[in-house]
Amino acid sequence: MGESNPRPDILAIIPARGGSKGVPRKNTRLLAGKPLIAYSIEAAFRSNLIDRVVVSTEDEGIAGISERHGARVIRRPLELAQDDTPSLPVLQHVIRHLADAEEPHPDIIVILQPTSPLRTVADIDTAIEMFVEKGCDSVVSVCEVEHPLEWMYTLTGDRLESVVKGDQKVARRQDAAGVYYRLNGAVYVTSRHVIMKENRVLGRDTRAYIMPSDRSVDIDSELDFALAELLVSQRQ
Repeated sequence: MGESNPRPDILAIIPARGGSKGVPRKNTRLLAGKPLIAYSIEAAFRSNLIDRVVVSTEDEGIAGISERHGARVIRRPLELAQDDTPSLPVLQHVIRHLADAEEPHPDIIVILQPTSPLRTVADIDTAIEMFVEKGCDSVVSVCEVEHPLEWMYTLTGDRLESVVKGDQKVARRQDAAGVYYRLNGAVYVTSRHVIMKENRVLGRDTRAYIMPSDRSVDIDSELDFALAELLVSQRQ
């Protein structure tokens, strides 16, 4: 009998900076009695597939909560905690930190944004399983767009310009040309190679893991927070 392939090392990274304009201090704010970031940490630890859980932050309050919930904290420099800091250098900083500490190289990186508290453990594990089974570069969670693309417009001054070119008008949702999906921010699964060698978060062969809208709330405003609190309370 031939040897089976070794099980990949899977690292969950939860990027959580202290600054937030839409909802101040949202990562430490209580959601149904629990700090927002705790939902992502606990989901990662309940996963059947994730080996290590790391929180990347520059904020001592976030660090303290994360450590109390069992996560390892890697302090990021302030220049990687600005409003316009992209996620790629934050992820690379974590991976380089682990390499400098001569720790095992992760094969698969699972990115869990703390602003998605309604994702389930099944969402995480199914996305990872899809990544492994498909042999793709990345898997990202999506949900169906709430409105047809034909209803979307941009503005030139105050003049409406349709996103969909042509004269076709859609008055009813069921008459739209197709189903459209958007990234919901809940789960990203990718390889260390894509992040470190290709300098990308998502690879060229990215597959979609579809989630329902009630688990796709991405907290960016007070309204999002209120909706998430309602849904979490109903779930409990």
